[in-house]
Order: sequence, then structure tokens, then C-alpha cells
Amino acid sequence: MSELPKMPAVGIAPRIIERSLEQQRKLFGTDGVRGTANIEPVTAETALKLGRAAAHIFMQMSEKAGRAHGRPRVVIGKDTRLSGYMLENALAAGVMSLGVDVLLIGPLPSPGIAYITRSLRADAGIVLSASHNPYEDNGIKFFRHDGYKLDDAIEQRIEQLVFSGEIESIRPTAGNIGRATRIDDALGRYVEFAKASFPRGRTLEQMRIALDTANGAAYKSSPCILRELGADLIVAHNTPNGRNINRDCGSTHPEAIQRLVKETGAQIGISHDGDADRVILCDELGELVDGDEIMAIAALDLIKSGRLVNNTLVTTIMSNFGLNETLTRNEGYVLRTKVGDRYVIEAMMKGAYNLGGEQSGHMIFRDFSTTGDGIVSALQILRIMVETGKPLSELKKCLIKYPQAQRNMRVREKRPLEQMPEVTRLIEETERKLGGAGRVLLRYSGTEPKIRLLIEGRDNDSINEQADHIAGLIIESIGELN
Repeated sequence: MSELPKMPAVGIAPRIIERSLEQQRKLFGTDGVRGTANIEPVTAETALKLGRAAAHIFMQMSEKAGRAHGRPRVVIGKDTRLSGYMLENALAAGVMSLGVDVLLIGPLPSPGIAYITRSLRADAGIVLSASHNPYEDNGIKFFRHDGYKLDDAIEQRIEQLVFSGEIESIRPTAGNIGRATRIDDALGRYVEFAKASFPRGRTLEQMRIALDTANGAAYKSSPCILRELGADLIVAHNTPNGRNINRDCGSTHPEAIQRLVKETGAQIGISHDGDADRVILCDELGELVDGDEIMAIAALDLIKSGRLVNNTLVTTIMSNFGLNETLTRNEGYVLRTKVGDRYVIEAMMKGAYNLGGEQSGHMIFRDFSTTGDGIVSALQILRIMVETGKPLSELKKCLIKYPQAQRNMRVREKRPLEQMPEVTRLIEETERKLGGAGRVLLRYSGTEPKIRLLIEGRDNDSINEQADHIAGLIIESIGELN
């Protein structure tokens, strides 16, 4: 095997130990505000305050950008969680109390809410979703008027307003209070938008597709999109009841789509998470195809057609080093960021790149969308399958992965990692054993009470043994949450 390729310098050390964002912020994590619904910070009371604070900030942003067009408007959408009703009403009340109108669109994928925000020329969009988390959780995240997520500075300003009481005196009355309107054609708008990312001269006729919508936000949209493109579709987990989102299904339980593909003889399986901003695929043999493989397939296709900007793929430090080799062999480059699709998007915007994503299945095809979009990502792979006539099992062979050992542990506390010197010493010892032919990454989740460990190297047995050793020491230090 050739020598492990080096990552390009992007200001990130080979070994990353990140301090949890929760230690620096009170509300916002790596993807908005998230937690157990009806327990702080995901309560009706805090949602109302967030609505007021966000409305104030969005009004200021619109005025500064010269987008004033009468009364400001904010789109609010959600996934299928039971708690969405409670939070939707609280957020809407907060927004309207600042004199801002609310456009309610109901259940729709997060990328659909970003698109509708742009399509309706609203001043901002708000999504109620905890993505891949269980139904007991929920979250609140924001999009700008152009469909991009807010940067850290704006989130911090919103947070400051929630706790400072600075805008308590802003109380419009009478006709200056905002109003709420339900938008009935949001689903149809998003369906047409997603279909437009698939070439007009192509269809999915003769293609048998298995789809798992995770009883989530895509339970109507993705089946509609695929059927209208001509697919022979088998759909599972598309009957949400408020409590079954992500339960033993979707991208966090990929065994469900693997089973469905094998049972139905589908040529491809598509599995979403709860808000459908990510996708995991399954080939016709029942083998999973993760975000790294999806990015490799798409990047090589775009390089071949001369459409990958600067021949550069943007991904995070968690993606497999095999991506570097694959792109290098084809005169391409890999640019890496911190973990989180928001950081991938920021780097893409800064360099005007058009393809990026995460191993977890968040892919941003910026020629079509401003954020991760599970169905748009799937359609790009389907297009390549149709145009090349190759099955997914053959297409994914373009990426030869290095073995990875990952451990995700629920922890009782998120103690600063530098306060656990014994863990640091063991990581350093592991890196010495890898001898420059691998890496160790350890970080807290920004959205869950978890710590994530990844070891990458050439020997699978060795890295798994080291991962178990490090994971055990971590649990001894900070405890495991049952």
C-alpha cells in the first residue's frame, strides 16, 4: 500500500481535540439549538424568546442590506415530531410580537425550508428539527434570507438578546403586530425545485428504487419526486405519528434500507434522516454507500465533465484519507474543515467551490442548493448511474478506504479534554504506534451528550484494539450516560 497521503494545510493539526461548543455557549451548538423537548433550552418559553430575538436581528439585517419591502416575513417549517406543534406556536408568537409576519409551511425537509425561504423572498427561515435524534428531542435552527445557515457571530448576537432583556421594551401594538399565514403550496414548490436538479432529458424509468424516509420530514416529498421522475418505487417508514421519527429506521439505522433492497431487488436504496438534509445509499448488493463514497463518485464525475470548481472537494477532518488518494489520482484536491456541515458550507462559499459534504451523508451540491439536501444528493448519483449505465456497486469502487475505528459514547459530562491528561497521553502513544500512517480524532458532539473517537490506520485489528482502550479510559474519566 502506498504511503498515507497528507492533508492540505487548512489550519487544522493532524490530531484534533476540540472543546465542546456547549462549554462556550448557552444555547447554540454546531447545528442550532437542540435538546430534549420541553426541557431547557428547548422549551416554549425559550422558543418564544428566540423568536423575538431572531426577528429583531433579521429586521436589522434586512434594513442594513436594503431589502426593506414592507413588513418583514419569516418562514417556519418543521419535521414530524410531536413537540413541533408546541415549539411552532411559541416561535411564531415570539416572531409576531416584534411586528414580523410568519409564513407557516408545516412538515418539510430542512433544505426545502431553505429553498422556500428564498423562493418566497422571506427575510429568514426557521426549522424545527433534531435531525437524526430520537423523537423526544427537538431543535431550532435558522437560515438567512438567501437559504444559508447563520454564522457564529449572528447566533451569538441572538443568544445575547435572549438573555440580556435588551429588546423587552419593543412591543408593537394594534396593526403593527405580525400575522401568521399558512403556505399551502410549499410541498409542490420544493418537489419542482428538487426535480430540476435532474436533467430534463433523463428519467428514472426502468429504475427500481427502495426509499426509507425515517417517518420524517421527507415522507411526502421524496416519494413524490422519485415517482414523478418515473421510478418504480418501494417506500418504507413513511407513516409518521409524531413518535416514530428515526425509530429503527432512516440513515441512523441503515440495516432497514439494506433489508428492503434485498427483499425487493431494488437497484439502489435511499435512506434519509429525520429532516432529510442527509442521505445514506445502499447498492444493489445490499452494501452501504456512505457520504465519502457518494462524494468520491460525484467529484470524479464533475472532474471528468470539467464542472468541479478548481477540481476541489470540500469535506471535514472526519472523512476517510482515501478521498485524498482518489482525488489526487484524478488531478483533484481535498480541502478539509472542522466537523459540521456549516463549516463545509462556509469554506465552499469562501472559495466558490460547488461540491462538499460529510462522511455522515450531508452533501452540498451548491450548483443546486445552499445546504445539505438528501434527495438532491441522491438524484445526482442516480443521474450518474443512468448516464454511465453502471450499478452503484461498481461506481463506489473508485474510493479505496483506509480502515477506521469509530466509537461514539454517551457521557455524563463534557469535561474539557485537556483536563484528562491520561487520555491525552494514551492518544499520543497511539499516534506514535501509527508512525505517521494514521491519525486519532477526539471531539465532543455539538448536538448530543456524546464524545466521538475516530482512529484511522492501515491495520484494522490494531486500530480497533486502540479505540477500545481509549474509549474505556474516557468512560472511566467522565462516566457513561445510560
